[in-house]
Amino acid sequence: MYSGSIVAIVTPMVESGEVDFPAWDALLDWHVAAGTEGIVVGGTTGESATLAIDEVVELTRRAAARLAGRIPLIAGSGTNDTARSISRTRRLAEAGADAVLAVTPYYNRPTQEGLFRHFTALAEESSVPVILYNVPSRTGVDLLPATAARLAAHPRIVALKEATGDLARLAELIECCGEDLELLSGDDPTAAAAMLAGASGVISVTANVAPAAMRALCDAARGGQAERARELDGPLRVLHGALFAESNPIPAKWALEQLGLIRAGIRLPLTWLSTTGQNTVREALRAAGVECVH
Repeated sequence: MYSGSIVAIVTPMVESGEVDFPAWDALLDWHVAAGTEGIVVGGTTGESATLAIDEVVELTRRAAARLAGRIPLIAGSGTNDTARSISRTRRLAEAGADAVLAVTPYYNRPTQEGLFRHFTALAEESSVPVILYNVPSRTGVDLLPATAARLAAHPRIVALKEATGDLARLAELIECCGEDLELLSGDDPTAAAAMLAGASGVISVTANVAPAAMRALCDAARGGQAERARELDGPLRVLHGALFAESNPIPAKWALEQLGLIRAGIRLPLTWLSTTGQNTVREALRAAGVECVH
């Protein structure tokens, strides 16, 4: 169920920073039409750090109604507080999320035993499947394969988004828990290689601006068509990098504004893409065959 091209979707905002719900509805429709196979609401790319829980709940509720079960809806519920993560998970499940994405607790950096107990407690209290999210570059803590294997035994822990971009790590995860967890790449530059090696799909930033191309890439890679996957990934490689020219989701939101899909809204402490960054992303969009309207 949690496989293929899953978009870590941005949160559209008006220039003042308020959530733009009409743009949200249109963006969801655009992704379904383009073949996106899953939506992650309120993740890092969705500016989770500055969204209030009531806003994430409303985004989830509207997405559940709009998607109407056509593709899976995953909501970001993880925090660095176990009790708060459980509370968020309950509310997001009630709002219509099919599953939750739970990041490793950031800043307080628990031990491996702490990670195991945190995610176990969350899964025990959740009424929907839980997808683990490991992104050490942002959180300062690394969910090791041995701990992932312990967590994979829990029936409600169904997948792991691994964002290290380390293919050796992926191979180790496949070996120790690949039969019990769906393994999802969280790193666009290595996603094709990860899927060719056995990952089930990718939770993608690039899919925000090139959803049809990412779907085609995932179909080829998951089908074992290595040459075709590399051919499709070629035009996207510059875009994968350019979307991190400044902190995510700054470049992705600028690109979507250029595509005429959202307005120029973002929340502090993030700022709108610099002129230098705009030139970089514009060239990358052109190389990937993505046409801008502005």
